[in-house]
Amino acid sequence: LCPQGQLLAKSWSSLFEGQSGAALRGPIYSFNGRNVLTDPLWPRRLAWHGSTPRGGHARRWDCKGWRSSGVAEGMATALGEGRLLAGHRHNCSTP
Repeated sequence: LCPQGQLLAKSWSSLFEGQSGAALRGPIYSFNGRNVLTDPLWPRRLAWHGSTPRGGHARRWDCKGWRSSGVAEGMATALGEGRLLAGHRHNCSTP
């Protein structure tokens, strides 16, 4: 449950079940209390995770060792898609 009492997932393992994990429900807040789904500070609204659709480590796509001058790609999910791990490769330089 999030602080407002909204259910985010039925269990920890349900986040990784199925092809894309749990459907995201309700707002998602940054550490400074901003709703990343609506705040203009978050124009791309990506959740960077470096995981496979089943929750494993996507070793080639995790931005590990990335430098600002590099062209590495990492797995991230557009939060508007509604699935936590329905990731696609994005350039690690994407803000």
